[in-house]
Amino acid sequence: MKDVKKYIEANKDRFLEELFSLIRIPSISSESEHKGDMIRCAERWKELLLEAGADNAELMATKGNPAVYGYKNIDPAKPTVLVYGHYDVMPVAPLDEWNTEPFEPVVKDGYIWARGADDDKGQSFMQAKAFEMMVRTGQLPCNVKFLLEGEEEIGSVNLFDFLAEHKEMLQADIILVCDTSMIAQDTPSITSGLRGLGYWEVEVKGANRDLHSGIYGGAVANPINVLCKMIADLHDENGHITIPGFYDDVLVISDEERALMAQAPFDEERYKKDLDIKQVHGEKGYSTNERTGIRPCLDVCGIWGGYTGEGSKTVLPSVAHAKISTRLVANQDYDKINQLFINYFEKAAPDYVTVKVTPCHGAAPYVSPLEIAGYKAAEQAMTTTFGKRPIPTRSGGSIGIVTGFERILGIKSILMGFGLGSDAIHAPNENYPLFNFFTGIETIPYFYENFVRLMEEK
Repeated sequence: MKDVKKYIEANKDRFLEELFSLIRIPSISSESEHKGDMIRCAERWKELLLEAGADNAELMATKGNPAVYGYKNIDPAKPTVLVYGHYDVMPVAPLDEWNTEPFEPVVKDGYIWARGADDDKGQSFMQAKAFEMMVRTGQLPCNVKFLLEGEEEIGSVNLFDFLAEHKEMLQADIILVCDTSMIAQDTPSITSGLRGLGYWEVEVKGANRDLHSGIYGGAVANPINVLCKMIADLHDENGHITIPGFYDDVLVISDEERALMAQAPFDEERYKKDLDIKQVHGEKGYSTNERTGIRPCLDVCGIWGGYTGEGSKTVLPSVAHAKISTRLVANQDYDKINQLFINYFEKAAPDYVTVKVTPCHGAAPYVSPLEIAGYKAAEQAMTTTFGKRPIPTRSGGSIGIVTGFERILGIKSILMGFGLGSDAIHAPNENYPLFNFFTGIETIPYFYENFVRLMEEK
């Protein structure tokens, strides 16, 4: 790939101004008063894709905010890369904690400061400018499709149906996503896996009303006591989840990949100090990074019942509630885990209470195998620009639509993000280093070049 740096240097001021034209639009998908801004931002993306060299770009209706779809066809015999990103952003509150105006981007000390600077306007825009460079210099080696959605920050609620309705239009050989982070500027990494999610609300009921704790205490079951015991029994002394069958499908990663992941720098003392904890805790036999990346977990997210107001009220509550979530790893199926959890919790309840379990939502885990052409292409691209091989990392979080891509379209995604943990995404003072922004634009064309070569070698 020739003259990538030269093209970036000659156009970097324009790149920033075009990015800022997107950032200045407050496209907050969770706030209905910004519905018009969502349309404006989608329209601006359409203009930018056409200016970058797309054959066509258009707004396509969903049941919510429109999706922006564009494409460039150079040869039907060549591979196709589908680029995914999102143009919606998180709310900015609390506004008084911002040091700059969130939708008036500022460049200071080598960083872009604004809502969406990283997540995901900055990272999506890198893809558009890398594409532009390849088109204008005659170096685009394959067909490209763009899909930019406006509801990622609210769960991509309507994109799943959109994928199902437009399966043929969206067919590609790989999906490239720049919406994740890497370890550090001097430690490149690629997100090779995401954990899935399961979420339930449980209710434990005892008597038909709250009771006097003196008159009835010791004779009638306390639902909060029962619920606490049931929750405590979900783990054994080694941090192992006790639900029968829970681990049956967990994919055990190879020693080789585990060793690669262990290369990621991790300072346990700094980690504990940052969280103000005395010790880390989790499943026995695994490191902290492995516990959050390659192993499932089960946690209580909230618990309530009885009297919690000021002062005292001697009451034996009639009902207790909890919200419980699990993070799933490769091979675990949400529907199966959902049923296992419901069965276990209902059977674990003693006969002096009744239990109700209500599933809330879930998402499947995702893994990008290290041996596929897409991952190798990303690995080689980052090695070229960073001068060292990127470390594969497993994220503890979830991106539901990525599993939707695999389930509905049958296409693997490569999560080659350039953000940093310090970018304050979703928080006040979101920022994005100029180094990461321009290095991302430099790296992406090498991904295309490597991917096409690897696909042709197959």
